[in-house]
Amino acid sequence: MWRQCSPRESIAEERKAPGFPIRELTYWIDGGKKATELKESIMLELERDPLWRVNDNPNLTLAETRERAMKKIRRLADQAMSHPLENTMVRMSIISVVDPGFWTRFGVHFGLFVGALQGQATPAQLAYWMEKGALSMQGITGCFGMTELGHGSNVAGLETTATFDAATDEFVVHSPTLTSTKWWIGGAAHTATHCSVYAQLVVDGRRYGTKTFVVQLRDTKTFELMPGVNIGDLGKKMGRDQIDNGWIRFTYVRIPRSHMLMKHTKVLRSGKVIEPPLAQLAYGALIQGRVSMVSDSANVAKRALTIATRYASVRRQFGDGAIETKLLDYPIHQHRLLPLVAQTFAMIFAAREMTSSYRQLMSELGKLGDATGAKADEAIKNLKETHATSAGLKAFCTWMCLNIIDQCRQSLGGHGYSAYTGLAQAYSDFAVHCTWEGDNTILTLQCGRYLVATALDARKGQPLPANLKYLSRAMAQNGATKTTEPCTGSTAEEVSELRVLEAAWGSVAANAILSAVRAFETGQAKGMSKDNAYEFSSAARLHAARMHSYTYLLQRFVTQVERSPAALRPVLTLLARLFGAHSAVQHSGEFLQSGFYSGSQIEALKTFVNSACTEVRKDAIPLTDAFGYTDYVINSPLGRYDGDVYEKYFDLVTSLNPQKPVPYFDSLIRPLLERTNESELGPELEIDQEE
Repeated sequence: MWRQCSPRESIAEERKAPGFPIRELTYWIDGGKKATELKESIMLELERDPLWRVNDNPNLTLAETRERAMKKIRRLADQAMSHPLENTMVRMSIISVVDPGFWTRFGVHFGLFVGALQGQATPAQLAYWMEKGALSMQGITGCFGMTELGHGSNVAGLETTATFDAATDEFVVHSPTLTSTKWWIGGAAHTATHCSVYAQLVVDGRRYGTKTFVVQLRDTKTFELMPGVNIGDLGKKMGRDQIDNGWIRFTYVRIPRSHMLMKHTKVLRSGKVIEPPLAQLAYGALIQGRVSMVSDSANVAKRALTIATRYASVRRQFGDGAIETKLLDYPIHQHRLLPLVAQTFAMIFAAREMTSSYRQLMSELGKLGDATGAKADEAIKNLKETHATSAGLKAFCTWMCLNIIDQCRQSLGGHGYSAYTGLAQAYSDFAVHCTWEGDNTILTLQCGRYLVATALDARKGQPLPANLKYLSRAMAQNGATKTTEPCTGSTAEEVSELRVLEAAWGSVAANAILSAVRAFETGQAKGMSKDNAYEFSSAARLHAARMHSYTYLLQRFVTQVERSPAALRPVLTLLARLFGAHSAVQHSGEFLQSGFYSGSQIEALKTFVNSACTEVRKDAIPLTDAFGYTDYVINSPLGRYDGDVYEKYFDLVTSLNPQKPVPYFDSLIRPLLERTNESELGPELEIDQEE
């Protein structure tokens, strides 16, 4: 019989001798001591506010879930107006982990509706809508009307129309078909008074593409639907039930001409349409959501891994000693979780760089105005790069995070299936990230198209952007593929050095991109149009974008290692090497095909992964502690800081599910047990036969 060991003691021993300063790593992850202290103050504030109770969420009905979310709206709206923007952004990043459904409901107004105004309205229009209460949510609650029943990723194909009526100086917004019904519109079912509607601009019978219009949905006093507006509730979903998604149909709804957002395309009183010299600038505002989801992927993954790693440090089973073995001490469990820790650090640092690039881009675009020339050309080039990179990373990181959540859930064994342990709902809530703000496959293909186009431009002498410099090493002056310079190392240490892994991933990504280029050119050689040739090469483009995303994450990881404090550099270097090497082993065929690694070198990489998991295991709990989430944010009895998982799990389940009489015993169970059937009556079966 094994001797029992206290879960509290089990996790405490994990913290006795961390290999790095935990607090310093928290500061590095958060962006500094001040940022960490702000985060901690907000977490404490939420924890102490009864309005923000979250541990009973699994037991709420759909109606109760939505009502509780709505109670939080005013509180947060007032805070958003009275606190600095930095404070609000940090608060929302925490809420995205604590209550992702509410985060969506609140974000639909402030992120999407207000974001559409900020990105698409002229200064005068923006001032008008702000004065009407759009920013403060006083008099206006907004939603974002892009997706339709029949169209999602293909924004250019949206069917809703906004036709200019010169006689009345109005637009007539109309849903001409069933498939043009606006669908999945967050906030539409119960909350929104106005909607930023994406519709086809039609003037004098000519279509000018999809533009943005502000349409009032409900009377702000009576809350009755406006004439011509029909709205319905989409009901229960896989997750995020806090948001009241709905459908909207417009039947010849008239709005003033000034309600078309005209920062870019303008329609004059005469009906003259003035299109911008740089039409691509209109897409800058759409990047923000994708960038935020890269950060959200990292944040949600941090919570999932904190739960799984802490549980693995206290859960014991089997073993040949006096005490059962911790899950975390089994090599297979280390391989199960610790490469995911490395992936999460890679996402953290990629999100940091992506956010910085986006802010810099938007600053450049803001200064550009209607200017043309060299500066405008450079801005458009940066916009295309950021658009493609954000598309690829949004897809890559949300897929990666969803896998991390599920792997962590499965690592909890049967307890992972419980709604009270935190990861089942996390999976359901996060899954939508893979399809909204652009379907992941479509976004990955967009990134792949950019990579092919950039490689073709490089052949013509165009300079490569910084994150694609690895292509220059793979392309000769005439555009032909150079022979890859293979890895010369042979030991586990040599083949897994960071500089070697960077070169390895650059080689694989370049090989994949140039393979996509060849597929594209094959399509053209067969007489296909440019667009059809891109479709012909879609599988190769998808693969190229995925390989590029791995390379981008490793590049960003290495950059952050180089910038990190000396005390953190050893552990971050180890994690970066684990990320690069484990990912390479998972895609070993690509490295063999590119010629960078040989079969024996791949085996050496596997040896390094084994040893790296053993090393990272020593600091598994300190690393997840450094993520800096309180027990309130973790919201799982299995992920408690003090390790007291069984007592708290039992207490939570029994407190939320008290013993009660079975409500359907008399109506269903008793009749089942006491039912009789005359055909069943008869002599008892004799089993003892006498001779």
